Amino acid sequence: MTGSPVLVGIDGAAPAEAALDWAVDEARRRRAPLRIVHVLEWKPVASHELSGQTYVEVIWASGNALVGAAARRAREIAPELAVRSDTLLGHPAEILTDATRDAQLLVLGHRGRGGFAGMLLGSVSERVAGHASCPVAVVRGRSAPDGPVVVGIDDSPAAEYVLGSAFEAAAIRASRLVVVRTPERAPADTTLIEQDLAPWREKYPNVAVEARLTCAAPAAALVEASNGARLVVVGSRGRGPVRAALLGSTGLHLLRQAACPVLIARHR
Repeated sequence: MTGSPVLVGIDGAAPAEAALDWAVDEARRRRAPLRIVHVLEWKPVASHELSGQTYVEVIWASGNALVGAAARRAREIAPELAVRSDTLLGHPAEILTDATRDAQLLVLGHRGRGGFAGMLLGSVSERVAGHASCPVAVVRGRSAPDGPVVVGIDDSPAAEYVLGSAFEAAAIRASRLVVVRTPERAPADTTLIEQDLAPWREKYPNVAVEARLTCAAPAAALVEASNGARLVVVGSRGRGPVRAALLGSTGLHLLRQAACPVLIARHR
């Protein structure tokens, strides 16, 4: 089992535990190694002595215990996986973003231990999803075991890559694929979407595909389609006024509202 790893960031919160299990399954499907990372955020003001140990020693031991337990869990679920675990020091978003340079996929929980309990998306997940060098999966909601993979495409240049990522995701899961198209062109013309799908149907003949044309806002259409879905795939940026943003408004809305895990497809 060689090649770039599936990278998962954990912090001991429940969403991160769900992300770990999802990452283990994904690494197994991809026949890829798994790298588990926990980032200790340095707080100099708290570096006083605690029962004969420095603050750093205490949190470092806690971090190592956390990644050790996660690695054992990963090996119990998938003994065949090559698993590496690391405790790193720094700002979580910066460290995880830097680690994506060598990963084929980053997996995160939708919310971490910090911040407000009512937040729908943690600040670390949002920042890393927008700046990572590889595709990012944010695990949220419920992944329906028998549900489809859903992908949203538009008229942007990235649509072909997003579509290819979705077909691959559906193929390795033996799932059907629902393609939600929000065209700038006439939505009643199904010829254009069939032209988009033709080469991918040929490459993945075992993937059953359903095409849905809609005039609804992309974010709303995909959030609705995420109910009962196994995974939603979307591009990292769109064509609207936020085109220059690293994470488009549709992707950000899905990370906050989708009813199932979300994959942000991105070229390395």
